[in-house]
Amino acid sequence: MTGRGRRLAACLGLAALALTACGKKSPPVPPEQRAPQPATDLKGNVDQSAIVLSWIPPNRRMDNTRERDFTVMRIFRVEDSGAGEPKSAILTDARIAGYEEIAAIRSVEPEPAVRSGPRLVYTDRKGLTYGRRYTYAITTGDPHGRVGPPSLRVSVSYAAAPAEPEHLVAEPGEGAVRLRWDAVSKLLDGTTATDPLKYEVLRAPSAEGDLAPAAAAVSDTALTDGNLENDREYYYAVRAVRVVAGTTVYGRPSARIAATPRDVTPPSPPANLVAIPSEGVVRLSWTASPETDVAGYIVYRAPATGGFERIGSVDVPATTYLDRTVARGTYRYVVTAQDRAARPNESRRSNEVRVTLP
Repeated sequence: MTGRGRRLAACLGLAALALTACGKKSPPVPPEQRAPQPATDLKGNVDQSAIVLSWIPPNRRMDNTRERDFTVMRIFRVEDSGAGEPKSAILTDARIAGYEEIAAIRSVEPEPAVRSGPRLVYTDRKGLTYGRRYTYAITTGDPHGRVGPPSLRVSVSYAAAPAEPEHLVAEPGEGAVRLRWDAVSKLLDGTTATDPLKYEVLRAPSAEGDLAPAAAAVSDTALTDGNLENDREYYYAVRAVRVVAGTTVYGRPSARIAATPRDVTPPSPPANLVAIPSEGVVRLSWTASPETDVAGYIVYRAPATGGFERIGSVDVPATTYLDRTVARGTYRYVVTAQDRAARPNESRRSNEVRVTLP
């Protein structure tokens, strides 16, 4: 091989090594594929005098790779009379054409939105007029300035909400609270409520806790909230709900009221009471009551004729008692069971036994 040939072979070998070391380059990803996916599950309703929006922020890009954090979500709104289809949401120069931007939600601090689990919630009070339709869409941008496609639209028909229900009453029961209230006849704008209303019972674990629906909305003005924990205080309010052109309109909640369910069911009475007398003492024994919440047993004694008086008690699991406070004579005995309720319930009396000490 000539010197020139050797030099050419060496250059080709170096080029091959370079290609092997660097590897094959992938084709570049189009910028739009790296933009965030749209926000999902956008919902809207009227709550008293505002429109409340909620949605789930995206966590992936359009190419389905992980988006660790968005930079800003922009809320856009358009208003119309409610006739026909609402205006389409078309992205033009990072904005939605024909819509007004009403809020920017940043990832570091989402105010004026608030977080509620995986969702963000925004309350719109800007220039709302009864009888108008408001359509919303959201865009999401990343730290590199890339803006993804708009979310699906949601339209809200803005209408007057019902006034608050009055005279809410809560009656506690066994593991339940029975609630009743007066029907609502007025709307917050002072007009008469002419369309059918439903009512939603709200419950909170404390006086300052957040109210949440305790059950599905009902047409009646009464509801029993069951499956509750006895001896625990619950707080309730009620609000009326109307539906206008497909939009749910929540009324003003009533004042809160507290109620505490109570265990009011006594245990079964002890059975098979037996008394064995001996000198200066009477030994009593019985069969335990079957309930698991029995705390103890109360022993009563009476003379041959006359009323019973409590003379002592024992805690479970004991089912015997020694009466050492007797003299000669005839006595009668009964035993009752008592549960662990905050206000203990006492059972009916066991069978009565009679003994005579010589």
